[in-house]
Amino acid sequence: MSNLLSGKTALILGVANKWSIAYAIAKAFHREGANIILTYQGERLKANIEETAAEFGGARVMPCDVTIDSEIDAMAAALKESGTKLDIVVHSIAYANKDDLMKPFMEVSRDGFLLAQNVSAYSLVAVSRACAPLMTANSSIMTLTYLGSTRVITNYNVMGVAKASLEACVRYLANDLGPQGVRVNAISAGAIKTAAARGIKDFAKLLEGVSENTPLRHNTDPAEVADTAVFLGSDLARGVTGNCIFVDSGYQILGV
Repeated sequence: MSNLLSGKTALILGVANKWSIAYAIAKAFHREGANIILTYQGERLKANIEETAAEFGGARVMPCDVTIDSEIDAMAAALKESGTKLDIVVHSIAYANKDDLMKPFMEVSRDGFLLAQNVSAYSLVAVSRACAPLMTANSSIMTLTYLGSTRVITNYNVMGVAKASLEACVRYLANDLGPQGVRVNAISAGAIKTAAARGIKDFAKLLEGVSENTPLRHNTDPAEVADTAVFLGSDLARGVTGNCIFVDSGYQILGV
């Protein structure tokens, strides 16, 4: 029996460390037989990503700062030159100034607002545009979002607004890319103790509240998100596009 992603090539942007959701996705993709390409931002992170790539059969490693158009274009050009076709693109990138997550949303600066939008939402548009010519029929682009896009989550602030923008981008990209057979979806993951999440004030209290009240009575495991990503990247999801799939132990259905 073949694995779900056998013969597919996946570009994964956003693997920061072994606690990141993107790492869990890369691990699941490798398990299911995908050929993996990882990106890194800046030379400082190169060695760490190369070490991670070794875990996945010597995955290809490429530089890509998603805030610099020329780096995105150079990545796409290098992939084209090597004859690489992409079946899956995973966008797992978000950023906001820590100070803007520590104060009321209305106090966010213009620069802080635009930074969060640029890194967390526009980057999906830029990456999708660059990668679309390399993508095969019935291929998949996916990104990671969170409930704070549609509900007020204390201290999530400007990132919640950026995630709302990201989800809107998913819908419009799904419409633009659908005719060429590219599906675009988002996974709304529950609260997970990643390095990035620790930058949110009182995040530990949030985790505690979720585990006590969510229908499945446990916090989200990165592996649960990763398995959903496998589904979206596989042919099993060939009719799924423009959607936001929740993987949060059911937390999104609760009223309070």
